[in-house]
Amino acid sequence: MATSALTPQTHDETVSDGIVLIDFWAEWCGPCRQFGPVFEKVSEANLDAKFVKVDTEAEPELAAQYGVSSIPMLVVYRDGIPVFGQPGALPQPALEDLLKQVRELDMDAVRVQYAEQKAAAEAAAAGRRPSSDPTSF
Repeated sequence: MATSALTPQTHDETVSDGIVLIDFWAEWCGPCRQFGPVFEKVSEANLDAKFVKVDTEAEPELAAQYGVSSIPMLVVYRDGIPVFGQPGALPQPALEDLLKQVRELDMDAVRVQYAEQKAAAEAAAAGRRPSSDPTSF
């Protein structure tokens, strides 16, 4: 199998580099059992990407960290930046197309947009306007 389990201990190192697809699933979930073989098959054909699975029953803290409320849920990282997240089982052609789109991303543009979004979120959390706003103090 070309997939591996993701745990809180391996999370940060795993998502820090390259393309990483995370499948949040549970044994009791019918759609998860349908998506699992698709995820495995695509992983075996794309060895340049990491395909990891999170059993939401075994790793509830990771599920909570990602706000998982519906499974299966797929999250994709590229170079340490989350670039996709969506619940629902994808058919194989859609998963392959998603992987193609992630490979084609202009990561310089993504880094700029991610930094701006992160700064805005941090400013909002601190109860102030972003520092790029000339009226902020």
